[in-house]
Formats: sequence, C-alpha cells, structure tokens
Amino acid sequence: MKQPNRIKSAMRAGRKAYGYNLSFPSPWVIDILGKLDFDFVFIDGEHGPFGLDQLEELCRTAERHTVTPIARVPDIGSSTILRFLDRGVMGIVGPHIATAADARQLVRACCFGPLGERSFGANRGTDYNAGIADKAAYYREANEQMLVCALLEDRAVIDNLDAILAVPGIDLYSIGPNDFAQSLGYPGQPEHPEVVRTMDEIARRIRQAGRRMQADVMQGAWVSDMLLAAGRGILPA
Repeated sequence: MKQPNRIKSAMRAGRKAYGYNLSFPSPWVIDILGKLDFDFVFIDGEHGPFGLDQLEELCRTAERHTVTPIARVPDIGSSTILRFLDRGVMGIVGPHIATAADARQLVRACCFGPLGERSFGANRGTDYNAGIADKAAYYREANEQMLVCALLEDRAVIDNLDAILAVPGIDLYSIGPNDFAQSLGYPGQPEHPEVVRTMDEIARRIRQAGRRMQADVMQGAWVSDMLLAAGRGILPA
C-alpha cells in the first residue's frame, strides 16, 4: 500500500489539510512546491487538459514528496473514475451529485467491496499487484485511505439533500457556486444574495447532520492565482 492519505490523517488528527489546486499538467510545479510541507495537490480533471500519462506523472511526483494527489473528475462513471484511481489518485471529487443515486454511484466507483465495486488491475494505483499477500486486507486499507467528496452543483440538491447525506461512504461535501448559481437561474452570479443564502442553508444542513464540508477540512489556493499574485508583486504599481 502506498503512503497514507494526508487529508484523511489530518481529519483524524482534527486539523486542516493544506494544499494547492492545479488546473494544468505540470509535475514541475509539484516538484517545486515539494520544498514546502503541503498535504495535497488537487488536480482539476474536469476542466483541465490532463491526459492519463500526465496524471500518472503528476501522481508519481506528488508521492515522491509525500503529497496526496486528489482529483475532480469529469463525470462519476465507474470507468472514468477508475482511470484516475489506476494512475495513483487517492481522492475523488465527484461533480454534479444531485441525487442519492448519484451519491451511491460515486462511492461504488471509488471503493472496493463491500463498500463499492471498484475494479482491481495490475497498475501503479494498485501497486502493480506486486507483493500483496492478503488482497482482502489490501482492499480494506485502500478503502480507508480513499477520500470521497461529493460536489453539489444542482438545484435538485435542495430537495434531495437528506437522501444524499444518508448514503454511506462519502467523507466530505462541497458546493460548486458557479454551476449552482446557474442551476438556480442566476448564471454568472454566484454572489447573488439568493444563491449565497441557499448555499449557506445547504452547508448548515450538512453540518447539522454531523457531516463535514470540504472547507471544514481542506484549505488550498489555485496555482494560477499564486502565479498571478507573484507576478503582480514584481510589476510596478
């Protein structure tokens, strides 16, 4: 089994995990930031231009610096998520979780049985099936180290939230403000008072149910914003 998932370790320790969000495939960024003690790198596989070979190289670089690679996937299909997990990704953010069926599918794709139905293959995400004496124990450990996050982005969440929260196996919840605003009829207005009020109410209901928002556990910044901030610091005012 690869190194522990540092986000889940932080959750157990009662502290926040710190990381950065990468929207373009650059192992060099991970290598440079490896000089600092970040817990995770978030790979935007939904909107970013990531090929499978690039994902694998990013995971390999992250592991070299004991940084946990997690990824937002383009969809929650089992075959889509498996391709990320087989590269070495240790956490999945599933987009557009709007129903209990969506939540169950997300868990099903991320976890081995009995929690899910993740397929096992001889690749780097499963240690090339090398030196695994007890596969059942390996499955259990893989499930314990897997981070599953449901991204809520649709109006249907308002009515379906209780059913979504009843699905076991999801560690964290997050709200996508731009898509959620559009779903509510306010495209391009994530700061509209009605959008903010509804998102706050959803977050309140999640915490009231004893579950955690991603923001409760993780804190990060987009690498693109970090680069722009550094550039502005060089240019004259």
